[in-house]
Amino acid sequence: MKLARNIIIALIAGVVVGLVLNLFAPDTFGFTDKYLFKPLGTIFLNLMKMLVIPVVFVSIALGTVGIGDPKKLGRIGGKTLGYFLATTAIAIIIALALALLLKPGAGGNFDTSGANYEAAEAPPVTETLLGIIPTNPISAMAEGNMLQIIFFAALVGFGIAMLGKRVERVTELLEQTNELIMYLITFVMKFAPYGAFGLIASAVGSQGFDALRAMGMYMVVVLGALLIHSVVVYGGTVSLLGKRNPIWFFKNFFPAQVVAFSTASSAATLPISMKTAQERLKVPESISSFTQSLGATINMDGTAIMQGAAVVFIAQAFGIELSMGQLLTVVLTAVLASIGTAAVPGAGLIMLAMVLTSVGLPIEGIALVLGVDRLLDMVRTAVNITGDAACAVVVAQTEGVLGDPNDDRVTVGTKTV
Repeated sequence: MKLARNIIIALIAGVVVGLVLNLFAPDTFGFTDKYLFKPLGTIFLNLMKMLVIPVVFVSIALGTVGIGDPKKLGRIGGKTLGYFLATTAIAIIIALALALLLKPGAGGNFDTSGANYEAAEAPPVTETLLGIIPTNPISAMAEGNMLQIIFFAALVGFGIAMLGKRVERVTELLEQTNELIMYLITFVMKFAPYGAFGLIASAVGSQGFDALRAMGMYMVVVLGALLIHSVVVYGGTVSLLGKRNPIWFFKNFFPAQVVAFSTASSAATLPISMKTAQERLKVPESISSFTQSLGATINMDGTAIMQGAAVVFIAQAFGIELSMGQLLTVVLTAVLASIGTAAVPGAGLIMLAMVLTSVGLPIEGIALVLGVDRLLDMVRTAVNITGDAACAVVVAQTEGVLGDPNDDRVTVGTKTV
């Protein structure tokens, strides 16, 4: 919690410094952003991203060894995917309902004549699913293809589990490597407050009050939907299915949420979110490694909420009335797209372009929401990783392996320490 406190102080300082420079010294901001804010943020993000691939591979492999039984692995995978798809559908329904109620794009007099956005093409869902199997695991790691890394690591873990004592030294090597990685994460996180300061100062300083004021109602809808989804859906599933107090859940996972907010990257936050879930939420590594690694790749509830709010906002800004059939199409397309665009850079905007196209709305409308998307992305990321952790708690509880909140021990690989 001391780290979380320092990050929060850094975030507040970053907001103040960014706004002051934006309002009173805009010329100075450009220089300061280039030589101070962005370097601080980039160094921290790169340090975290440096550990993502080792964390995913080692933890998934050890997690699979810990699960052992292929039937159990399939059952856990089914529960995880079911949770992600169900909560994504609920997320976009909440956003649509709130946007239709508050009407963020009505009466705003937005200038749509100059709106322009070039949409990248998303790969078919079948291509994404077939591409899960890597032809070259080393290449997959070099390119950061998370789905392929997860598949290969799970296969390695399955092989270790089946061979048992014949490869026990390999298991020991993975466990020792995992301990080393956890130490490196703790070491890197000492730089988190400085990185958070640079990232938030850059984001706020480049936007200023004008962009926030113009898009105020849209931001209210997105932030409101994110809050409702986190408290009601995640808190509800943790309480009803995970048999844990939601307040306990949010309090203990708060340090990871702060890091996610500052980085705006689920992948970069993955090492600390897994560490937090295992040590503070008492989720066994075998469950945490699988659900949270997969969630960082395909679970996009926060992005789904942005899409629901943006679709209604853009339709209202262009004076287009959406039918019930179109709204249902938005829900279905967004849920399927959350898997289909999993490994694509800038997946959120590509998914939004797909959703807009599916209901006949102009994709140029994306230009209207781009101005404040960077700030909203920070909150969306915190919500996304919270959903991954909630899923881990629920799956662990339904499997009967969720640890006692009062127990200081942590399950790592095949050992409890």
